[in-house]
Amino acid sequence: MILYPAIDLKDGQCVRLLHGEMDKATVFGDDPAAQAAKFEAAGCDWLHLVDLNGAFAGEPVNAAAVEAILKQVKVPAQLGGGIRDLGTIEMWLSKGLSRVILGTVAVENPDLVREAARAFPGKVAVGIDARNGRVATKGWAEETDVMVTDLAKSFEDAGVAAIIYTDILRDGAMKGPNIEATEALARAVTIPVIASGGVSTLADLITLRDTGVIAGAISGRALYDGAIVLGDAIAALRA
Repeated sequence: MILYPAIDLKDGQCVRLLHGEMDKATVFGDDPAAQAAKFEAAGCDWLHLVDLNGAFAGEPVNAAAVEAILKQVKVPAQLGGGIRDLGTIEMWLSKGLSRVILGTVAVENPDLVREAARAFPGKVAVGIDARNGRVATKGWAEETDVMVTDLAKSFEDAGVAAIIYTDILRDGAMKGPNIEATEALARAVTIPVIASGGVSTLADLITLRDTGVIAGAISGRALYDGAIVLGDAIAALRA
């Protein structure tokens, strides 16, 4: 199971939100590229980047910070937030991003996801963010009546590289991930599922790995707070 350290970008800074609320942001640093370099030095295999402003604006906002990260590190990175058309997908992949994450558009324009996955094999993931099993969009600001598993299953034949499943009510709260829901989703689809939201201890990571069906886990606040030591966690997951 791959551990993805998260760098969430708001106004050019590294932050973490509580439950996805922009007015509940904790700033962890003002040099995202330096933070990315620290994660790389600790041995991570991937980076998970989020343009928080972009998720609300519907277009890239923290592009300069993302580009600085891509120039700084050699490990592959995936990015979500404000990526809602083919031109933006092409732009990011041309700049060295390894994978784009499509969230809002997966609900509002699923044909774009299919088109992008065909055009860029292995480079398109779907981000499914949910409250109580229902998908939320536009930076988690809008709730839909779409159920998580239904949305995931609709992309079974699309060729997407992964599904990143976030339980919003766990995100940034350091209360542990929703292992039951994440495992159920991973068993319901053949697409690799990456867990996000609430991953706050090494035990959380081990439990996710030991389900045998979860391909990856994203952690942010726990790494910044020191609750998870990245190098130790990577070593434990490889053991």
